[in-house]
Amino acid sequence: MSDPTAYSPVRAVVDLDALAANTRALAARAPSGQLMAVVKADAYGHGLVPAARAAVAGGATWLGVAQAGEALALRAAGVTAPRLLTWLHAPGVPMADLLEADVDVSVAAPWALDAVVAAARATGRTARVHLKVDTGLGRNGLTPDALAALLPAVLRAEAEGALRAVGLWSHLAAADEPGNPVTAEQLAVLRASADAAERAGARFEVRHLANSAGLLLHPATHLDLVRPGIALYGLSPAPGTVDPACEGLTPALTLEADLATVKRLPAGHGVSYGHHYVTPRDTVVGVVPLGYADGLPRHASGTAERPGGPLLVGGRRLGVAGRVCMDQVVVDLGPGATEVAGDRVELFGTGADGGPTAEDWARAAGTIGYEIVTRLGARVPRVHVGTAGVPAPAPVADADAEAAAPAVPVAAGAAR
Repeated sequence: MSDPTAYSPVRAVVDLDALAANTRALAARAPSGQLMAVVKADAYGHGLVPAARAAVAGGATWLGVAQAGEALALRAAGVTAPRLLTWLHAPGVPMADLLEADVDVSVAAPWALDAVVAAARATGRTARVHLKVDTGLGRNGLTPDALAALLPAVLRAEAEGALRAVGLWSHLAAADEPGNPVTAEQLAVLRASADAAERAGARFEVRHLANSAGLLLHPATHLDLVRPGIALYGLSPAPGTVDPACEGLTPALTLEADLATVKRLPAGHGVSYGHHYVTPRDTVVGVVPLGYADGLPRHASGTAERPGGPLLVGGRRLGVAGRVCMDQVVVDLGPGATEVAGDRVELFGTGADGGPTAEDWARAAGTIGYEIVTRLGARVPRVHVGTAGVPAPAPVADADAEAAAPAVPVAAGAAR
């Protein structure tokens, strides 16, 4: 009996070779040679484990994830190198499991230091800790004063052998705005915090601040390690300022679907909920089996005056007609359309074929490209293509050689 879960009329095709090439292009911009590929949120919707492997194949020397579960999933999948950092925790995080899995952990609050020390004592392992300082984002992290107050406890734990403070880091608030002075101010706060900590006895291996926009727009923020996220996947961290193609980056994900229904409708016929789109003439419409349950933003609905999210059908760039529904959208194919059910529709991809990109969908929905790719639901299968980072198949024993080999006695009671 065939696998009933194998069929899907939609798919997100992820080009692992493009992801690896993007990693190489970004690594070339980092003078230190240290690049942390950020693969949080299921690698921005691209598939955690395959994307991590592709990034490593492209030269990533670190991997970064937000949550503990993501880090442990990578280790469980056999991604044992390179170094791996996780940074967003709440009390109850399985800190001992992270240390046992050789995962670097971030300390952004006093309770987290206590949890790290307790886990180190329980496991007998020395934790590798990155101290996070809030340099101005006002989000996660220790304020500079709180860092100074916590540092004596960090150094005592280091002297005990419970931890090694290997990093000091922060996150940029406005790196996508080249003229915003906040970036330089944050860099100054991080440098001052590092200098103060080192005067007190800390010895950091890496100081890191630059995200994708910092890497591409603010060379002074590169420091010892850069942490690109969205740029790894070929999307711009600063639309209108950073053109991915000019940076040698290619979108790695193409979202496509097969038309489910194609039919004729007369002029004046309402389409989808609320009839916000009414056919302006006799026409042919097609049903695309993707909706907001799959991650399409409902804000990308369309009217006759303002087409919705863009689609490429038969080489023609069209728009969503009417409301985006839970499971489907409708596209007005035009009166002369020749498409039939089963024909391919591209919602977004590289743009090289004249089709839309994730950024085009972001503009249609009034959001950012990050949201478009990360919100793709689990119902959309990820189809990974390319060879970057794909593990080599296990060698198959030669049946003839095995048959010719002398028999090896097995001790009584031994497992066969």
